[in-house]
Amino acid sequence: MQPLLKDISHQIVWDLDRLIAELESYPDESIIWTKHKAVNNTAGHLGLHLIGNLNHFFGHMMGGTDYKRNRELEFNSAPILVSEIAQQIIETKKVVETSLSAMTAEKLSTRFPIDVFGFEMTYQYFIIRLANHLSYHLGQISYHRRILA
Repeated sequence: MQPLLKDISHQIVWDLDRLIAELESYPDESIIWTKHKAVNNTAGHLGLHLIGNLNHFFGHMMGGTDYKRNRELEFNSAPILVSEIAQQIIETKKVVETSLSAMTAEKLSTRFPIDVFGFEMTYQYFIIRLANHLSYHLGQISYHRRILA
């Protein structure tokens, strides 16, 4: 694996482990499904959103899995147990690691097939954005927990 990809993979896996720890840190797991006026989304829905996002882009788009994303459900699903979310996160870590380990240096510099943000970008650029997206929402979940718990 390319050194950059190894570092990014390590960071994403580390953040996903932190995501599990954050969700498990709520004193009452029902709170992860509670909205607060200062936070637009629940921690549970943000967790599901991250699972969907990573599985869609790393799994389906980069790894060729048959994952079918339902973004609407990521933000509107009924509550599920933290243990179920944690299991999905563990499976997502494997998807990310598999996809990044198969990525070549040549592929990193090629154009990502869709313009997710309205402009052309390379795989490398988009992979970095995906890691940042995960960290951003992980921070939101941490603040959600501190506000409500």
